[in-house]
Amino acid sequence: MQTRPLGHRTVTAISLGCMNLSHAYDVAPSEAEASALLNRALDLGVTMLDTAALYGGGENEKLLSRTVMHRRGEFALASKCVLDMPGGKRVLDGSPAAITASIDRSLARLGTDHIDLMYLHRLDPNVGVEDSVGALARAIEAGKIGMIGLSEMSAATIRRAHAVHTVAAVQSEYSPMVRNPEVAVLETCRDLGIAFVAFSPVARGMLAGAIRTDTYKPGDIRATMPRFIGADLRTNLDLVARFDAVAANAGLTPAQLALGWVLARGDHVIALPGTRSIAHIEEDVATLDTPVPGAALAAVDAMFPIHAIAGPRYTAAMQAMIDTEVLPGEVLA
Repeated sequence: MQTRPLGHRTVTAISLGCMNLSHAYDVAPSEAEASALLNRALDLGVTMLDTAALYGGGENEKLLSRTVMHRRGEFALASKCVLDMPGGKRVLDGSPAAITASIDRSLARLGTDHIDLMYLHRLDPNVGVEDSVGALARAIEAGKIGMIGLSEMSAATIRRAHAVHTVAAVQSEYSPMVRNPEVAVLETCRDLGIAFVAFSPVARGMLAGAIRTDTYKPGDIRATMPRFIGADLRTNLDLVARFDAVAANAGLTPAQLALGWVLARGDHVIALPGTRSIAHIEEDVATLDTPVPGAALAAVDAMFPIHAIAGPRYTAAMQAMIDTEVLPGEVLA
């Protein structure tokens, strides 16, 4: 399978985000269903699994421990700290002491003594990123983690962090509908030799045929996100219908067109879709063997210029934790 560099190793250009097996999208699947999905991804050749301390209050890491850690040699393991739920209460704490404690809890939940890639899940505005990265550098020295990552951070913050210790990966939301990394982060990562990991590359399901109404199940975070509800959603679904037509004309599924578009943005880009469906992970991985016509990529570019999408990306509370640049004139909640 096609691979791309990430720090001192390579991983599959399409890897797997594990969040929705425990967190954020209504009721989690059964452990048997989650196990089947995770093991099928590994069978297909996927070589990076991405989790976090936050997901399910640590339950996602425990899930991986029970279902795939017996295959540890087959994949790079990524997790995240700073956003955490010690004692069941959500906190944002980038202090060195909190990071060290969070890493230790993650290691225990995962049943391992080493995590390949540890991200700062968000920037703590009360702690200098240099101090947070310093804590991760000491974790590398201790053998607890292998590489440092950053999530949803700006180009300026990335450069400050990289000056303290080499950053291997930067993760941000990126899809044809969410273009914020194009302001500066994509190019900064390219300049510094950092892998860019695109989460939600199919726009939280909107570009994968999964959303046609805003009748979400209880617990689904999309029910609170402006672009996914009400009049904004109805406006956006008109664009989605045009996107789906481009995919069909190219002989692709909508998800394959979205993933192909993301991967075409640079050879340092890794796509990180998440799914609960074995059929969908098979479809996603098949993208790597399915050329996307240049005309289809150009059509997507033309379809989703800046400001084409209606509604803010996040609620005001969620946006307050995002360091990534906003687009010129972007409407915020």
